[in-house]
Amino acid sequence: MSQSLNELLEQNEQTINALISDGAEPDVLYEIEHHLASTDFTKLEKAAVELVKLGYHVDDADEFEDEQGKRWFAFIAATDAELDNNVLARQVREIADVADECDVEYDGWGTMLDDDELDDEYDDGEE
Repeated sequence: MSQSLNELLEQNEQTINALISDGAEPDVLYEIEHHLASTDFTKLEKAAVELVKLGYHVDDADEFEDEQGKRWFAFIAATDAELDNNVLARQVREIADVADECDVEYDGWGTMLDDDELDDEYDDGEE
């Protein structure tokens, strides 16, 4: 794993704080997308199976090349959660454990804010 668990947990807290600062409601359910990747499709597939067993929805893997031309495979493991540090830190630990056991990269998580959540912040008063 390229990032340590402590770095992932710090990134988790920073992401939550940034989303809330950008207008996200902490008690609303968001689709949380955890990002995993590997150059070995078989290892990534094993991680996907383990995450499905833990209740995550796993998308089909995408293939891409990095800056050095090396072929990678990646997928998103999704679940719905509030922007609660305890809940998301538990998910980060859980997914980091699976990534470590399967020898794949875990790059943290993200989510999308609905446009409605940002309307108040960017409203210029015109109808």
